Amino acid sequence: MQKITSNLWFDNQAEEAAGYYVSIFKDSKIVKILRYGKEGFEIHKRPEGSVMTVEFEIEGQKFVGLNGGPLFKFNEAISFIVNCTTQEEIDYYWDKLREGGDEKAQQCGWLKDKYGVSWQIVPFALTEMESDTDTSKTERVMKAMLQMKKLDIAALKKAYDGK
Repeated sequence: MQKITSNLWFDNQAEEAAGYYVSIFKDSKIVKILRYGKEGFEIHKRPEGSVMTVEFEIEGQKFVGLNGGPLFKFNEAISFIVNCTTQEEIDYYWDKLREGGDEKAQQCGWLKDKYGVSWQIVPFALTEMESDTDTSKTERVMKAMLQMKKLDIAALKKAYDGK
């Protein structure tokens, strides 16, 4: 059993969002949907039978989507990192997750999806490049990255190599 589960507060799109995320990531599934009952209506104001929570998994990571109303909104203080091996993977996740999202909220591998959730689509190789003890290499990589929206492995590697 996973000890910590990420809980995502939606206005009323938890089931739609879970379905969207599950359609993007290959090893993913909807696990369980719980619905509001009559009890507590005076507090939650949700119709009986409407979706309360959706439990879903993405690549083995458990999430819960809660339809809690418009009280809270997502912001960039929390994001999910998608580590990628190839440029094809980066392109795939970038294109899928940014579809319908905030075009202004795209920088250095970060994007905001159509539900307002922030994601970082990054190559595994970036950590290795940024961890190099040669600061001239790491500074070149950082400079290149800061000019990108979607990360480009070849361009980062070129900067790292000083080309």
